[in-house]
Amino acid sequence: MNYGDKVMEHFMNPRNVGELDNPDGVGQVGSVNCGDIMRMTIRVEDNRIADINFKTFGCGAAIAVSSMVTEMARGKNLDDAVKIKGDDVAAALGGLSHETLHCSNLGTDALKAAVNDYWKKNGKAHMMVPLKDEHLAQETDQNGACCDGNERGCGQSSCSSTA
Repeated sequence: MNYGDKVMEHFMNPRNVGELDNPDGVGQVGSVNCGDIMRMTIRVEDNRIADINFKTFGCGAAIAVSSMVTEMARGKNLDDAVKIKGDDVAAALGGLSHETLHCSNLGTDALKAAVNDYWKKNGKAHMMVPLKDEHLAQETDQNGACCDGNERGCGQSSCSSTA
C-alpha cells in the first residue's frame, strides 16, 4: 500500500493520541471483523471542542485519519465539527487510495459518535446526527472481514459507503 507524504507524516507522528480523563463525550466505531477500530474522546467548553484525543487500532491510513480528524475538530463548535466530511479529511491528507478511503468515514463517524454521546448526556439527544458507515455494525461471513479488500482484511471495496 502506497501512502502519500501527509498520510505518512500523520501515521509516523500522530497528533492527539491517547484518551482524555473524564471526557465529556466518547465515540467508538469500527469492528475487529473490519480491521479498524477508532475511539475518540472530547472535552467540550462553551459548545466547542476544547480538547480531543484518539486511540485507533488499524492500518496506517486509519491512524493518519484519526490524527487529522482531531486536528480539524479541535476548537470547532459542535455543530461545525459534525459537518466535517470524509472527503474533507481525505483532501487534508492529500488523498487516500480507494482501498483506504473508508477510513475517512470511520474517522468522522468516531467524532460524530463522541459529539452524539455528549449531546445525549446533556439532554440534547434531538441534536444527534447519523453516522455515515451503516455497515459497521453488520455481521458477515466473508473470511472474518466486512468487505473484500486486502489491507488488514478490509478495504471496503464491496461496500456501498463512500467518503
